[in-house]
Amino acid sequence: MNRLPSAARILLWSVLAFLACLPAQAQNFPSRPIHLILPYQPGGIVDFTGRVLAKQLTAVLGQTVVAENKPGAGGIVGVNEVAHGTPDGYDIVLIDPSIVINQTLHKSMPYDVFKNLIAISIVCSSPHVLIVSPQLGVKTYAQLVAYGKANPGKLNFGSAGVGTTPHLAGVMWAQRTDIKATHVPYKGVGPSFVDLMSGKIQMEFSSIAGALPFTSKGSVIPLATTGDKRSPVYPNLPTLEEEGLAGFDVEVWLGLYGTAGTPPGVLATLNGAVAKALQDDGLKAAFAKFGVEPRGTSLKDGAAFTRSEYEKWRKVITDGHITLD
Repeated sequence: MNRLPSAARILLWSVLAFLACLPAQAQNFPSRPIHLILPYQPGGIVDFTGRVLAKQLTAVLGQTVVAENKPGAGGIVGVNEVAHGTPDGYDIVLIDPSIVINQTLHKSMPYDVFKNLIAISIVCSSPHVLIVSPQLGVKTYAQLVAYGKANPGKLNFGSAGVGTTPHLAGVMWAQRTDIKATHVPYKGVGPSFVDLMSGKIQMEFSSIAGALPFTSKGSVIPLATTGDKRSPVYPNLPTLEEEGLAGFDVEVWLGLYGTAGTPPGVLATLNGAVAKALQDDGLKAAFAKFGVEPRGTSLKDGAAFTRSEYEKWRKVITDGHITLD
């Protein structure tokens, strides 16, 4: 007669003990190193930014934050590890807009960005710069539009691959200007710049970090940037919004994401640490060299921003009939 009550009491105490540990885990976080996954190869804006951020988060949290490259499938491999990881805050991922683009671009995904992941903070952003080949003979954005209107189908724009932000920026530009332009995908940014310099392709949207070495030498011509304000790296270049494309705000933003179900206290600690890290003068200086601007958001705003970017790129991909086939 007493066996069932005893078993019930044991179960009850086990549950209560487990629940009691949850706040303590959040309060003690972090008690061991944190792994910051960078889902691309070394080099590039995600790798650069992630390593600068990891160093500063280590100083803020008093616990080592280890940046680790886990590339594959356009960022999917690294993100998937966090999406299906333990929801304790010790595995987080820094990722660019591919996190929302892939959700629409791929017919099937190993995770759902809104069910398996949670935004910790939108860390930073940098606009793209619209660049053209010197052989095209245009020096201003207005001249590019005039050329495109007068020569339908003669503009080819490059990118590092289908579904990348520069690709979708080019598609959105063509949609908004009603100019027929052909996308030429490359396996990486390097080959696209070679063909841009030689005139095999005529234009490209690029990250500022990628374009700067070429624009500074005059190898390619910058015409405009894609942010909501002028870039301090290219202060004399107008934004596309200034040139008449209202709301054309396309940026290489980087967000920090964790596993869905991570305790609120842990999320709050990580969010606060990012906010503090982004105030560091050394970090700001390192970011500025590549035209990257620190941002930082609340947990709520990070989630809302992720959703809005998903909706924006979903429309571009759907309206442009973009597939990986």
